Amino acid sequence: MQNLEQLAALIERESGALLSEWREQVRQLPSARHLDNPTLNDHIPAFLRELILAFRLALDESIAESLLEGTPPIHGIQRHEDGFDIVEVVAEYNILRGCLHDLAERNGLSLKGKSFHILNRVLDEAIGWAVQTFATKQALEVQHRREEYLAFVAHDLRTPLNAISLAARILDFTLAEPNSANETAMLLKTLHRNVKQLEALVDKVLKENVNLQTEIGIKLERRELDLWPLVQALIHDLHPVAGTASTQLINQIPADLSAYADASLLRRIFQNLVANAIRYTPRGKIEIGASETTMPGAIECWVSDTGAGIPANRLALVFDKLETDPLIEGGTGLGLAIVKTFVEAHGGTVSVDSQEGAGSIFRFTLPARA
Repeated sequence: MQNLEQLAALIERESGALLSEWREQVRQLPSARHLDNPTLNDHIPAFLRELILAFRLALDESIAESLLEGTPPIHGIQRHEDGFDIVEVVAEYNILRGCLHDLAERNGLSLKGKSFHILNRVLDEAIGWAVQTFATKQALEVQHRREEYLAFVAHDLRTPLNAISLAARILDFTLAEPNSANETAMLLKTLHRNVKQLEALVDKVLKENVNLQTEIGIKLERRELDLWPLVQALIHDLHPVAGTASTQLINQIPADLSAYADASLLRRIFQNLVANAIRYTPRGKIEIGASETTMPGAIECWVSDTGAGIPANRLALVFDKLETDPLIEGGTGLGLAIVKTFVEAHGGTVSVDSQEGAGSIFRFTLPARA
């Protein structure tokens, strides 16, 4: 028992130096290098006090219960927020184990028998609780990202569905008209393309539900692609939504301009921006353009409209998730949030300039190939 009290007093007296030695070694972990001392310390000073108490009370069987109400569970959650992985969480406790052994040895105290058992039991239980709460936090985040991803996909289903619905209505009228063969054929092609797009999106949803991945993220499949035909095909598919005469969709992208991007995500970026512009421009003009920037290989794209514009007090909120215009019915608040998410996944930025009553222009950048 005397040895346990000596160890407790030593750790209490040398806690500052012990923490300094521990920090120096923990900073070798990739996720710890950027953290300042208070963030890196986190709950470790309080954990040392819990360890000191365990030595003084010679705790054994009650160690697990006491640590459950102590710092390790909170520490695991914090380390998740700090960007650690599970291996690093385990490593920092084992580094502390090594520092405690070195401290005892330097001061002529042996860690064996009861002291050895208590030290290892406390650290092992701490690792267990920290890892458990870390993993729970990670699982909840993955679930949230899965739900968010499926909400994004479900939102994107609405635009081709609207195009199909409107094209079908127009077909009902044109089939009854004489000399309507050419327009009918064009509308049938539009229906076919949008059905294919719907099939692809539904397939993604089904795969997400079946394939229980441990992490959900946006996986980019970048390649060099020509922008003009991508936008031109989108304009053709959205033509029924815009109407044949009331709203003009104009492709101003140079025919020789290419981008290094994920074709599927880029189409969805343009689709959401154009669909948003159509919603606010029942009559007028929508232009889709792009040009090279001062950075070699990088491009800036934009979608401008002559519609209603955005009130100044909403400009800073338009890219926020679930942010909807109270004057527009049926909005989900996801369209522009999807744009921001997909653009940033490419390493780009998105912005908007607008004047109420005079239209809006949404811009986004696509970096060059690394």
